[in-house]
Amino acid sequence: MPGSYLICMNKRHTLYAIAYALVFILVLLARLMQWSLLSEIATPFITVTLLLFLSTVTHLKGRFHQRLFTGLVLALTGNTLILMQNHHPSYFLYGLIALLICTVFYIIAFYLDFRSAQELDKRGAKIAIFSTAILSIAFYLFLRPHLGALRLPVIIYVLLMAMMIMMAAFRNQRVNPISFKLVLAGVLFFVLSGAILACSYFVNPFKYADICIISTYMIAQYLIILGGIRRELLRKLSD
Repeated sequence: MPGSYLICMNKRHTLYAIAYALVFILVLLARLMQWSLLSEIATPFITVTLLLFLSTVTHLKGRFHQRLFTGLVLALTGNTLILMQNHHPSYFLYGLIALLICTVFYIIAFYLDFRSAQELDKRGAKIAIFSTAILSIAFYLFLRPHLGALRLPVIIYVLLMAMMIMMAAFRNQRVNPISFKLVLAGVLFFVLSGAILACSYFVNPFKYADICIISTYMIAQYLIILGGIRRELLRKLSD
């Protein structure tokens, strides 16, 4: 019975991986060729595919997967609003807010794993806190001269990104290694996507910035969700 379940799960993984790869290619092609209609149609399927993947494989039985699902719904909302910015400029801001709230739900999900055994890997936690703090401060100081009146929102954004990195790092030794590595890699790609967006928006727009942002974002979301699906909590929590 467990063997047949694993085979079934692997088939679903392969099916969704192929579907996501197709969406990935379509989105990049639409952005490169500047086919706005195809971009508007294909971009929401980044998160729609992952929502189906997460819900069909995990059935959203635990709080961890439910929070990832909520984060994805907010990501879908944010992506849709950003696509609609041509209809109203404020939609871009609303979309970014939705994406920030998405990260809050990811942070809360990762915190569940940390809370299962808070006493573990204190040395690793200190390294994660110190390195993330240094990088976050350096990045903010780099952006600061270009922010104007938006300094406070950007501080909040940088703090949330730092918190997400730390909470993903804190999952070490509390979940199986493959889930830990996939989620941490996904979070780093997520932060990289946001950093490219911030540099392009505030400092210096550059050619193919949009391609870099959406590519790193799609990789990030896929790795986070795949890591969440493959999660095995090593010390059981009432989840």
